[in-house]
Amino acid sequence: MPGGLIAALTRRFAGFLFLLFAAGLASAQTPIRIVAVGDLHGDFKAWQDIARAAGIIDARGHWAGGKATLVQLGDIVDRGADSLKIVRNLQQLQREAPRKGGKVYVVLGNHEAMNLIGDDRYVTPGEYAAFADSQSPARRDKVYEANRSALEAAYRAQDPKITPEQVRAKWMAEHPPGWVEHRLAWGPTGDLGKWATQNPAILKLGDTIFVHGGISAETAREPLTTVNQRVAAAMAAADDTPNSILTDPRGPLWYRGLIMADSEAAAARAKVVPPAPPVTPEQELTEALSAYGAKRMVIGHTPNLKGIVISPDNRLARIDTGNSRYYGGLPSWLEIVGDRMIPHTTSRTP
Repeated sequence: MPGGLIAALTRRFAGFLFLLFAAGLASAQTPIRIVAVGDLHGDFKAWQDIARAAGIIDARGHWAGGKATLVQLGDIVDRGADSLKIVRNLQQLQREAPRKGGKVYVVLGNHEAMNLIGDDRYVTPGEYAAFADSQSPARRDKVYEANRSALEAAYRAQDPKITPEQVRAKWMAEHPPGWVEHRLAWGPTGDLGKWATQNPAILKLGDTIFVHGGISAETAREPLTTVNQRVAAAMAAADDTPNSILTDPRGPLWYRGLIMADSEAAAARAKVVPPAPPVTPEQELTEALSAYGAKRMVIGHTPNLKGIVISPDNRLARIDTGNSRYYGGLPSWLEIVGDRMIPHTTSRTP
């Protein structure tokens, strides 16, 4: 479906939700034990394997972590079929953990933001199917009829010879049952959209910062609370404009420059006049940790299929190990106790 129409339908279905706060800011105390889990991308079995091995859930999927704190670093959705199962389990654990003295945080990932703004490039048929019910075909027909003229015009712009019947067949094939419900749930006023909007882009617990992508020099110039407020406001408005923090390659959801050459961030920086002086990843990490009063940073987003990577100076932990079967990496989690960061792996359930 043409991107402009996706955005227009997203806004039509979802409306706008404006938040006046940023959720998940710095914790007053350092948790006794932190379990950090990277990107899951729709693999519920991998999530269960990791959480059980880490002692966070029991055999029935309920909180078993006691006073521990769980931090999931985003990118729960896309690429796999069972994103909704993972979200629902995390929401359940967010309710259960405080009863035992524990806590569960979910950091916002770029794929959750993509779902909210209607960028469904990586949504799988199984993810749509999870939202489908007996009324889904009728709802989909209603959406098509309400937008038929605009859709036919958009498809004719791509292929002047396409017929109305072909347009309808093509659109239906691209938007299976469950698509409407998925869009409604992930819109800013939908159940999942509101939940994702309340998740912090940057979380600080004691001396540790957790962020999905990374913290660029540009981000580090803003207070942590300001960054979270900006992200929350952009989520609430489904802001997919070129200047949105949700799509900025230098923003906390996307930045990769702490671990590799980030060509998209470099391209964005090249447009700034006057240009900022270049910085090395080590300088950038130092600036971010100093700005936010932290000793270390834990990031996801960029997979390393061989396992968790901790920098020699223990200031940066990279914990996206391709947990999902889509990537086939090592299922893993990072344990933080005091100043120690301890990487763990576990086997996959067949």
